[in-house]
Amino acid sequence: MTIRTYTELSRLHTFEERYHYLALQGVVGARTFGWERYANQMFYTSYAWKRVRRDVIVRDLGCDLGIEGYEIHKPNKILVHHMNPIEAADISRNDPDILNPEYLICVTHRTHNAIHYGDESQLPRIFVERTPGDTKLW
Repeated sequence: MTIRTYTELSRLHTFEERYHYLALQGVVGARTFGWERYANQMFYTSYAWKRVRRDVIVRDLGCDLGIEGYEIHKPNKILVHHMNPIEAADISRNDPDILNPEYLICVTHRTHNAIHYGDESQLPRIFVERTPGDTKLW
C-alpha cells in the first residue's frame, strides 16, 4: 500500500487532483472496525485526537481537502480524515502515525464518502457566477 502524505498532497493544486490522490475505491459496507468499534470510539473522543484535529483544521483553514474556495462553513461538520486507513491494532499499540498531521486532512462528509467509495458525484462543485447575457432562457 502506498503511504499518502500531506506534503505530497499539498503539491497538488486542484481539488480533483487531491481527490484522485486520496481515492481508495472501497466498497460500501466493507468491514472496518467490526467488533472492535469500541477502540475507534475511545480514540475519537480522546484529548490527543481532539488536539490534533484542532491543529489540522487550523492548518487547512477549515477547507475541504485544504483547498481555499472550498471552505466548510460549519465547524462541527469538518471531518479530519486519515489519509492512510487505520485499524484497531493501530489504536491499541498507540501507533504515533494515527496522530501525525502529516497523514491527516480536512474533508466534508460527502468528500469523505467519495474518497472511500469512489463516488465522484458526492464531490462539491465550484460555484459559477452568472453574468448578464451569459445565457438565453429559451
